[in-house]
Amino acid sequence: MLTAELIRRKRDGGELSAGEIEELVTGVSDGTVTDAQVGALAMAIVWRGMTGAERVALTGAMTRSGEVLDWSDAGLGPARPVLDKHSTGGVGDKVSLLLAPILAACGAAVPMISGRGLGHTGGTLDKLEAIPGYDVAPSSDVLRSVVARAGCAIVGQTASLAPADRRLYAVRDATATVESIPLIVASILSKKLAAGLDALVMDVKVGSGAFLPDLERARELAQAIVEVAGGNGMPSVALLTDMNQVLGRTAGNAVEVTEAIDHLTGAASDPRLREVTLALTAELLVLGGLAPDVDAGGEAAARALDSGRAAERFAAMVGELGGPADLLERSRRHLRVAPIAGEVFPACAGVVAEIDVRAVGVAIIGLGGGRVRETDGVDHSVGLTEVAALGERVGPGERPLAVVHAADTASFERAAAALRDAFLVGDGAVAGAPVVIEALGR
Repeated sequence: MLTAELIRRKRDGGELSAGEIEELVTGVSDGTVTDAQVGALAMAIVWRGMTGAERVALTGAMTRSGEVLDWSDAGLGPARPVLDKHSTGGVGDKVSLLLAPILAACGAAVPMISGRGLGHTGGTLDKLEAIPGYDVAPSSDVLRSVVARAGCAIVGQTASLAPADRRLYAVRDATATVESIPLIVASILSKKLAAGLDALVMDVKVGSGAFLPDLERARELAQAIVEVAGGNGMPSVALLTDMNQVLGRTAGNAVEVTEAIDHLTGAASDPRLREVTLALTAELLVLGGLAPDVDAGGEAAARALDSGRAAERFAAMVGELGGPADLLERSRRHLRVAPIAGEVFPACAGVVAEIDVRAVGVAIIGLGGGRVRETDGVDHSVGLTEVAALGERVGPGERPLAVVHAADTASFERAAAALRDAFLVGDGAVAGAPVVIEALGR
């Protein structure tokens, strides 16, 4: 294989065969393709795109670059499908913390490979690391045993799963080649296919807080994921969901874990968070053969949540992975609390007409709840609670824009100023938008 010739062909708009792509990915994994060549290949793909066949081949080759989990001998039984979901990321998106145990309570096995915060969006692993003792990086054997016993395990990508993706992503991040749908699809799906899934549901966020704010671009990504997943033998459905406001009432790490626990135990319920969680779960139950249609799937998911069975699965998962056995009962004792908390109000009372959700996410990073650089630590205690939604009245004497939880006075004031800029407050009524916009791949 002459790597430079393959890169030149792709640069000039040519198509690579499945075998050529397999060789390139092998070279990315073993280091025989240099960083310069990986960067050049990524740029050629950004510039010229990939055909449907190339996308399928790239994703499959990246999947096979490392270990592919096999659940046939994990004691799950033939009637227990292996299911998972992935989100493109948002602000306040704690759906995974609810969906995984709900699915487990409905009879699925859920090995959920999750990530850390990326840009202004929060990361599920960062949230889970707010739980004392929780191991987000178990071995493959431990992952298999936890899924078999608890029904679900939310963990990070191990070194053995899709190693080509890890190297390719690092180079893409350094060469401004992240925003490529073929490369995004291959990155997402190679890890999910390596987890040995029977089916996947994709949550593609749309709006001011989304990775892809534009509806048409988000729809293009969703359709590509469904097609490439199917081309690699994994049934998939993608939902386009709204991210023009924070999902739920919290954004941060420990505060989102607390809100998720409150939903699992029935102490709180945000309608939008509940709706998108049940909608995604319903799609998976149908794909996994555990429900005849999405209506029945939604009803089964709601029963699992409302009965407390999902809470039991969450508690079992936390305990199996090293967290406190009494987290559900004493979450506020185990999760760190920021030393400063204060309400933030707009200059004048009114109705929330628009929210720059990306700016809200950036404000959380400014508090220390996310990373500016990959090596930065995260303060799991900081964040926002009581976040106002579109159409709600806010102002002095009424509800705040949010309660800011900060490590010090200076960071509190910076976050407060950022929130006042991020929320547009007006006088008229604001029509609510649906949280689930459309489904692709049914």
